[in-house]
Amino acid sequence: MGRNNQQRRRAKAKSRREKARASSTPMTDPGPRLGDEDTAGAGFGGPRASSTFGGPAQGPSIEAQVYDLAGRAVRAVDARERERVRTTLARIVERGGGSRIVERVLTTCLRDMLEQAWRSGWEPADLHRLVGKRHKAADQDLLLDAMADQIGRYAEATVDPRWHAQLRELDATSWWPEHRTYLSARGDASWLVTLDSAVTVLGLLGGIPALESLGPPPGGYTQPRHTERAPVDERILSRVRALLAKAESTTFEAEAETFTAGAQALMARHSIDAALLAATHQRDADAPQARRIGVDAPYEAPKALLLTEVAEANRCRTVWSKELGFVTVLGFETDLDAVETLFTSLLVQVTSALSREGTRTYRNGQSRTRTFRQSFLSAFARRIGERLQAVTQEETDAAVAAQSAAGSGSRALVPLLAERSQEVNDSVDEMFPQLKEHAITMGTDYEGWESGRRAADQAALNRGAAVEQRRGA
Repeated sequence: MGRNNQQRRRAKAKSRREKARASSTPMTDPGPRLGDEDTAGAGFGGPRASSTFGGPAQGPSIEAQVYDLAGRAVRAVDARERERVRTTLARIVERGGGSRIVERVLTTCLRDMLEQAWRSGWEPADLHRLVGKRHKAADQDLLLDAMADQIGRYAEATVDPRWHAQLRELDATSWWPEHRTYLSARGDASWLVTLDSAVTVLGLLGGIPALESLGPPPGGYTQPRHTERAPVDERILSRVRALLAKAESTTFEAEAETFTAGAQALMARHSIDAALLAATHQRDADAPQARRIGVDAPYEAPKALLLTEVAEANRCRTVWSKELGFVTVLGFETDLDAVETLFTSLLVQVTSALSREGTRTYRNGQSRTRTFRQSFLSAFARRIGERLQAVTQEETDAAVAAQSAAGSGSRALVPLLAERSQEVNDSVDEMFPQLKEHAITMGTDYEGWESGRRAADQAALNRGAAVEQRRGA
């Protein structure tokens, strides 16, 4: 390469770096897709590295090497390659001024990869869940910092409130001083640990698939024009949570069933009221939405089944993404809140009931605890689903009777609910056009199955007592 070409190339690289430093907002170009084979150092906007590592310690040359190492981290397919990248980065950090270059370049690369993840349908809770499923707690912590840093660069009003809520729930905050990056602040404790986590997170971000979009990415959110909608009444949710808290705290299954049934009745009634209100005001903004709810090991299949049973009892649909550790629930907002609240409580209840069962062994002394618990959870899910469906149907019948007796001029409830269910089904078909159904193994342990049904069917629901207790509160 001629001297003039080298000078022009250095000038272009310097111009790109200065523009990147001057920019106050993340890149708008999504760039290469996650995991693309041609994602290299230059794919992040950095200068190309020279072919030899041991060249003179010039800023641009070292910076170019770090960009290429980041590209290798994104494409890394095994732990050995990640270790080679980490080791090389550690050697650069040990050089004079090397740590500043490494933390600046890796921060930029993590921002770019997160930007691509958001535009590919991922949300903060999804990434946090996946890193926790596959990697160490330290990697999760670094991801939280990276997400807080990246999303914090947008104007707050342009980020979906759900994203802010997810970050708060995950406790993802910008805890480091303004004049530093989170990587340099973490490097004070251990650069080796920090580099290991940064390389791991880059590799994960480079290998994730595109997901179905649940809403606009950061920078694309705008406040809805129609502010009038059927909001989730926080007073009702508070009453529901109070009933479920009692269900979780009691050691008597009969009481737990009573409180749980009361909560379901309350949510079913609220769902009906919201449907009627939406139909009365003819709000186009009231449409099915989607949420992702985590389903963790062990026993993911029966837990996903439990979530499906709760969802169907509340007129929602589910799609399980097993490898990614979540279930997508589709339905109207009021119903989604009911599903999430009730499922969380039922998980606490069934886990408590299962722990009281202890372990199981075959006659030869071999453990059968896993098959027992798998069957227990599956039976619990099925029976709870039956009972929740019954409560929902009772509330629907009561609402239809009340509407008929009052001679209401509003839309008939039964066809209205059927129409909303069809809207949910249409949303599933639109979001998951290639959806396939697979059978879930229900468990083969007879004792576990019977014990699980008893845990869900220990006593009559006594729905009225719980509802009356709620009304008298």
